[in-house]
Amino acid sequence: MVLEHYISDLLYRYNCVVVPGFGAFLTQKNSAKINVVTNTFSAPNKSIVFNRQLISNDGLLVSYVSSAEKVSYETALVEIEKQVKTWQEVLIQETSLHLKNIGSLARNHEDKILFQPANETNYLTSSFGLSNFNSIPVTREVLKEEIVEIEEKIPFVISPERRETRGFRPYLKYAAILMLAFSTGVTGYRAYQQKNTNEQVARQDAEEFVNKQIQEATFFDLSPLELPTVTVEATTTSTAKPAINKDEATHFIVAGAFRVRGNADRKIEQLKANGFNAGYYGTNAYGLHMVTFDSYTNANDALKALREIKRTQSKDAWLLTEK
Repeated sequence: MVLEHYISDLLYRYNCVVVPGFGAFLTQKNSAKINVVTNTFSAPNKSIVFNRQLISNDGLLVSYVSSAEKVSYETALVEIEKQVKTWQEVLIQETSLHLKNIGSLARNHEDKILFQPANETNYLTSSFGLSNFNSIPVTREVLKEEIVEIEEKIPFVISPERRETRGFRPYLKYAAILMLAFSTGVTGYRAYQQKNTNEQVARQDAEEFVNKQIQEATFFDLSPLELPTVTVEATTTSTAKPAINKDEATHFIVAGAFRVRGNADRKIEQLKANGFNAGYYGTNAYGLHMVTFDSYTNANDALKALREIKRTQSKDAWLLTEK
């Protein structure tokens, strides 16, 4: 068992990994650094330190080894203790103990353990892919002092003839301004046209999405806890609508509303196959075809049936009372 491999895995996720009976490896986050002398950029990282005083088993390393090796917790603890004993013997007999991707441990004359962390691994996951690099120094030319020296040695003289030959340049300046204004206007007009086109495309996509949702699914959503009733005045008639007694209220448990009549008919057949007295109610104010689970003349019976349907069939079912 390579114990340092499991320690290295845990250092990516945890700031402290305790090796029972040996010590703890701790990480500390460091910000990015720039060495102005060597022009070296160091990415953000986690530095590793070793604390010999933390030797109590916190269960993290043992549990991880047990899961990775697919052995019991007690067996993993025994294997870790064997590895710790081997490390301690190496520190006594040899000059140093090297743990891959973690660092090197050495015992000095005062029986203290010195730790030198490894720099090849960055345990800060947010800096994944970043590495240290050296940049080329930027050289800046100081031209102002050179120009001043040249002016002192060779003064500039503008003759009248020179000015006459340049008399046409103001026209070029005005022409350049007009060209700049024209190009700016053309660019702005194209950006405006592109913006309008993008808005039209987005509006069309949104309309298509809404129509599709309305056509394929029930869009009513009332709270199943409050169980409110909706009272509407019947203003439209349909040949497929069930007969209603005008002298008393009739209560309908609505299963859904569909844009296409064929979808509503298929929903009715499905509900009837499940044992419901389903029927076609008619169209609502939005032109959608409404399908009902059942109809009742008694409000209490309708509410009791609605609770059962919401619990077992559809949370979107709702009660429509027509007078």
